[in-house]
Amino acid sequence: MKIDRVDLIVNPKAGNERLHEQIEQIITRLEHHFPTVDVYYTKETGDAYKYINIQGKHADLIIGAGGDGTIYELINAISPLEQRPAFGIIPGGTCNDFSKAIGLSQDPLNAAEQICMQRFRAIDVGKCNHQYFLNFWGIGLITEVSTNINPKVKESFGRLSYYLSALQTISQEKTFHLKLESDQCGYEGEAAMVIVGNGPFTGGIRAFFPDSDIEDGKLEVMIVESNRFQTFFDMLRAKVMNDVPNSEEILYFQTDRLSIETAPTQTIDCDGEREFTTPSTITILPRHINMAVGEFPPL
Repeated sequence: MKIDRVDLIVNPKAGNERLHEQIEQIITRLEHHFPTVDVYYTKETGDAYKYINIQGKHADLIIGAGGDGTIYELINAISPLEQRPAFGIIPGGTCNDFSKAIGLSQDPLNAAEQICMQRFRAIDVGKCNHQYFLNFWGIGLITEVSTNINPKVKESFGRLSYYLSALQTISQEKTFHLKLESDQCGYEGEAAMVIVGNGPFTGGIRAFFPDSDIEDGKLEVMIVESNRFQTFFDMLRAKVMNDVPNSEEILYFQTDRLSIETAPTQTIDCDGEREFTTPSTITILPRHINMAVGEFPPL
């Protein structure tokens, strides 16, 4: 793959102070390795998406420097293109989930160095109706957890804020009616959460699908029937053992396509962004985007 033009999209509001401190060094390093480097700083949500549709589609490599929200915006701009540029990530947020999945350093300057080595892999991308995702699609408890996070707590405690919110939310018994259909599994009944995974990391840890493979053309699906604390203790124990949760109230399977209907309508959390609601048809796009990787597959 020949890389002549690189577009670096920087979110100056991202929460990682190291990104702001190192950005000039990062630009210098990229300019040393690539013939043309164009830098664009976003000002508000939606800027990165607009840039790709106007300018970025002509680049050979798009690099997103920011948090998971910036990466979500860029992947949703790149994925629908017929001629897709390669994609790289310089982590600059709180969790930086997908950058970990592809073995990139969490130090922004070191991640830029890894991108300059030009190791690329074709990575699966999830699609739900009109949106794309790298990490996960979820409804129920996972949406409530992210909604309940206090911005000030997130700023002060980082990833810990997700787990503090989870503890608060689990105590609120709340389920919905779910109808799920796929070739591998069907389910109709009450549920507290559904999560569909592509990448292995959620909230900065290997929370739900520790062995997820982002090159296998499969989605990982988990249905949690109950909000009982024991159910989530089983999930925590599975995380410690680096295994898939095993409980009578947790259903797990793999598929490449599924449809979901709920009553009442549920807000969708897609890679941390909450823009749409059910019903949904979810598919996997195998090896859809060439991504710059680090130590991949990560240990």
